[in-house]
Amino acid sequence: QVQLVESGGGLVQAGDSLRLSCAASGGTFSTFAMGWFRQAPGKEREFVAAISSNGAVRYYADSVKGRFAISRDNAKNTEYLQMNSLKPEDTAVYYCAAKYGGSATMRPYEYNDWGQGTKVTVSS
Repeated sequence: QVQLVESGGGLVQAGDSLRLSCAASGGTFSTFAMGWFRQAPGKEREFVAAISSNGAVRYYADSVKGRFAISRDNAKNTEYLQMNSLKPEDTAVYYCAAKYGGSATMRPYEYNDWGQGTKVTVSS
């Protein structure tokens, strides 16, 4: 089982930027596809972004396309989510997830391990 620890969340104003990190341990990070999901209060968890094991393929939810960027550093066993032009509707707990096998996916049920989440609050 892979342990995932998110960091970088916080309280920001609309228009600001944040970078989330997800540090992985307990597995061969370079073989995992990775993803970011979020869950807002009273809503279901939703897909945000995903990246293949080698970083060549990236997917984004329409709601974040052009504002968020997913990346990874396999030498540091870490994935990132750069969030720019944040909006109040981006307020949520953000979770990183690891999928055994290199192909990226938007489907949450294909991920094997999840972090505990980091909270992002965007004020208007």
